[in-house]
Order: sequence, then structure tokens, then C-alpha cells
Amino acid sequence: MVTEAKFDVVVIGAGAAGLMCAIEAARRGRRTLVIDHAAKPAEKIRISGGGKCNFTHLEATPKTYLSQNPAFCISALKRFTPWDFLDRVIRRGIPYYEKTKGQLFCERGAQDIIDMLLDDLRSAGGVLWLATAVVRVGREGGGFRLQTARGDVRAEKLVMASGGLSIPKMGATGFAYDIARQFGHEVVETRAGLVPFMLGEDWLRRLNGLSGVGLDAEARAGGTAFRDGFLFTHRGLSGPAVLQISSYWRPGESVAIDLTPGVDAAQWLRARKAERPKAALATITAEALPNRLAERWLEIFDLPAQARMADLPNATLDAFAGALNRWTLTPMGTEGYRTAEVTLGGVDTRALSSQSMESRIVPGLYFIGECVDVTGWLGGYNFQWAWSSGWAAGQAV
Repeated sequence: MVTEAKFDVVVIGAGAAGLMCAIEAARRGRRTLVIDHAAKPAEKIRISGGGKCNFTHLEATPKTYLSQNPAFCISALKRFTPWDFLDRVIRRGIPYYEKTKGQLFCERGAQDIIDMLLDDLRSAGGVLWLATAVVRVGREGGGFRLQTARGDVRAEKLVMASGGLSIPKMGATGFAYDIARQFGHEVVETRAGLVPFMLGEDWLRRLNGLSGVGLDAEARAGGTAFRDGFLFTHRGLSGPAVLQISSYWRPGESVAIDLTPGVDAAQWLRARKAERPKAALATITAEALPNRLAERWLEIFDLPAQARMADLPNATLDAFAGALNRWTLTPMGTEGYRTAEVTLGGVDTRALSSQSMESRIVPGLYFIGECVDVTGWLGGYNFQWAWSSGWAAGQAV
């Protein structure tokens, strides 16, 4: 049983950001301890990308992140880039592939990334304590004293890398926010991000039977739009396009869905009317939408499915085109932190150094990764922020 331990650096959180920071600190000769209350490290890495770990995106730039202070992430992203992390993956011999432009995944699985990080930490001399709760954090002299389930720990530098509130079944907590407030930091309002939408009973009734139907679509909200996969679920809407736009949506706002992105539905329907006047509207609609969705869409908007195109007024076709290009609805809400991939908001960056992630209020205190008010798009961007912010802090602690 450890009664008291002394380290130069203590990192709370054995996720992507925390392990990266600890590796860098230990490589600099700093006596480094990582503490996590979970029984296993890096659980978010393990489940990410369907178990394949979308470990970075080669096109990560400041514009792909949300924050009240958009410039904050520039320094860290420039100093440790996606190519820098990819170089480590290559040197480790981890096979990977590019799913879409710039989006990189492990071929064998996420465990390859976890093993790389743990081996790097071990070889650098870092110490890892798992299944260890931190009961209290306080200042002592110029450093910190932590009360843990293994006894007291003293540290010169303390790094908070315990993540946000997303996926609580994996042990996510607001501990980093509690510590931030304890030491005088503001916390930007947090909410679930990259999360499916839930629809009200009226829309669920109308869309009944479409769960599992997917297509390419564009989702628009808050002046931003994303075109990607779109999926109907038994609770509402999901798929990459929906997850992306959820980070820009606010409760009570509407969302516009384009089910035929890149196609002017009105022009297309008029052209099909001229080309195939005897074809049924249902037949033409099925050219643009999956069959089940085409049938239901005509029912929802009370259109005569078997009517010949030639018999339909252009005004009717134009109205139907609006339902294809701009289906507008107001979600009841999101599925919340239970299924959210990230937490929006977090520790206010105005009181942090963009170079080192160190607190401007309490010297020696650092915040990195998801607990900071920097949130990336879907597709490896949030892992890159973890690597970049963790690396930056690791050079400074």
C-alpha cells in the first residue's frame, strides 16, 4: 500500500490526451504518474471508429474545431500535426487505412494505438495507476497534494485530462470541470456533441418503419451544413451528417435536410416529367430515394403515388421538390451524453496558455483534451486535439 508518493507531474486521466502528455513529460526526464479511476486505460480509444480507432484526420485545421476562442487551438495543432502522430503510427508498424479523404483508421483495431501509448509510457519511465479514485486535490506550497485511494500524492505539476461528460457508462464525469472551478476557472456551458437527434411522437409516427434506412444527405443548422451519410432510427435521426450538425444545433431550432444533395429537385422532376410522362410519381421518386423512403415520403406529403408524371401540375412537383431539397423539422432534442461522442464547451480557454495549456490563474495546473472548450468535427479531429494538446502540455510540465 502506497502511503505517500512524490512526482514531478501527475496526470489525471489515462485517455488519449493524458497518455500523450505523460509520455512526453516522462521522455523529458520528469517523474510522471498517470491516475485513472477506470479499471482499464483509454476506453474511448478502444471503442472509437467501431473498434478501428479513427486516430486522426490529415486535414485537421482550426476551422474544423468549435470553441468560443477559435484561435486557441492554432498553436498546438501547428506544433504537433496529424502527420506527426501518423509518423509514430508508421514507426510502430501499425497498419492503417484511409477510409475517406484524410480520415485514418487502424486496420487491425484500436488496441494497436492503446498498446503503442502504454508501451511508450512504460519505456519512458512513466507510472500508471488504474482503478484509483482521486478524492481531493489541493495546493501545497508551490505544488499540489492529491488524496487518492492509494494514499497521498504530491506533485509539482498537475494535468487535468479526465475528459468530458460523454458516454457516462464508460465512467465519464465532470471531475475536470470541478477542479477548474475549484481553482477559479470559468467553464463554458457544456452540452452533448456529435450526437443523434430525437424526434417527437408526430414525426416518429409518420416515419415509423424507416428505422435502418440510410442515404447520402445534407443537414443544415446554425448557418452550417454537412453532407454525409444520413440514417433514420427508431428514436429519430442519425448518421455522420446528423452527428456533425448536432454540434451546431441549439434546442428549439429547426434543422433542414436535403435528401437529394447537389440536385435541384424541382428541375429534376420537371425534366423527368418531360422525359417520362407516363411514369408513375412513385417510380420516379424511387430513382432518387431508397424504395421504402420513397413510398413513405409520398404518403407523408399526401401525394398520389401512382399518378402519371404528365398529370401532375408543375406546382405540385415544385412543392414536392421542396420536401426533398429542404425537409425542415425541429428535433425534440438529442440523445444526450449517453450516446454523444464528445462534450461541447468546457474549461474556458481565455485563462489558459495556448502554447502550454497551463492555467494563467494557478501556475503548474494544466487542462488538455476534451475537458477544454475545443471540440472537433466527426472523423478523427478530436483525437488530433488530444494528441496536440497533450503533446503541448508534455513539453511544458
